[in-house]
Amino acid sequence: MLLELAADRKVLFIGGKGGVGKTSIASAVGLQQARSGRRVLLVSTDPAHNLGHLWERPVGDEPVLLADDGGSGVLAGLEIDPHATIERHLEQVGQTLRDFMPEHLHKQVDAHLQLARQSPGTHEAAILERIAEVVELAERDYDLIIFDTAPSGHTARLLALPEIMAAWTEGLLNRRTKAEKFGAAIRALDNDDPSSSRGANRDRRIRQVLTQRRNTFEKLRGLVTDPAACSFIIVVNAERVPVLESAELFHELERLGVEVGGVVVNRLSPTDQGEFLAARRTQEEAQLATLRELLPRVAVDTLPMLPADLMGEPAVEQLAQRLR
Repeated sequence: MLLELAADRKVLFIGGKGGVGKTSIASAVGLQQARSGRRVLLVSTDPAHNLGHLWERPVGDEPVLLADDGGSGVLAGLEIDPHATIERHLEQVGQTLRDFMPEHLHKQVDAHLQLARQSPGTHEAAILERIAEVVELAERDYDLIIFDTAPSGHTARLLALPEIMAAWTEGLLNRRTKAEKFGAAIRALDNDDPSSSRGANRDRRIRQVLTQRRNTFEKLRGLVTDPAACSFIIVVNAERVPVLESAELFHELERLGVEVGGVVVNRLSPTDQGEFLAARRTQEEAQLATLRELLPRVAVDTLPMLPADLMGEPAVEQLAQRLR
C-alpha cells in the first residue's frame, strides 16, 4: 500500500500521534523511492525535529543530501525552522505594511509586529507559508515531496489553514474593493492633488499582495485535497490511545477533504520471543481488530518491532525493504 501510494502521488503526508515512528517510516518511503530512481524531498514540519538525528547528520532549513542511488535517484532532507520561518514571515509582512503606511506610522507597525511575534496563530501561518513555498520550489526539482508532520492535532489544524486563510484573504480583498471605490471617488474630486496618484498606486500594491496570498493558499488547498496528487498516511502503534486518536484524525482529514491512503501499524511485537512479548502481541491484535472496526474502508499495513534503534542509512534501508 505504502509503495503504491508513493509511486502514484506527488505529495505524501506522514502523520499520527507523537512517538509512533512517523520519521522512520517517512525516511524509509523516501529512501525506497530514491532507490527506484525518483528525486525525493523529505520535509519535517515538526518543531521537535528528528530527521537529522535519525540520519546522523545535520539537517536544516534548506535541502541537504541524505542518500542517492548513484544515478538519477536522490533523497534530500529539510527541517522547517519555526523560529527562522516566523522571523522571515514577519519581516515580509513588516516590509509590506511599511510600504503601505506613511513614514510617521512605521514605529507603530514595528510595535504591532513585535506583539504579533507571540500572538496565537502566528506560528501556524508562518509554517503554512513555508510549506507552500517548499511545495512550489520542490515541484520543479523533485518528483515526490514527503512531509513528516507534527503530532495529530497540530497537523489537522495546519491542513485546515489553507481554506481558512484563503477565505480570510478573500474577505480582505472584498473590503479592499469597497475602500478602493471610496478612494477613487475622493480622488476624482481633486485630480490635482499629488497624493491622488500615490493613493491609487498604493491600492494597486495592496490588491496585488492580497491576490498573491489568496492564490498561494488556494493552490495549496487544491493540492492537498487532490487525491490524484496527494495522500495522507496515518502511522499508529497497536495501543488503545493511538488507535482511538488515529480514528479521530482520519475523520478530521476526511472532513477537510484530504484523502487518507492508509494506516501503517508500526512496531508490532514478535510472537516467538518469549511469553511477555507474545502476551503483548495478543493485546496488539485486539487493538488491530478495533482499528479495522473503526476504519473498515481503510487499507492497513503492519511493520514489526525492530531489534535495535533505527539510526543511519543502513537501518533505514532495512526498514525500507519491509515496506509493501
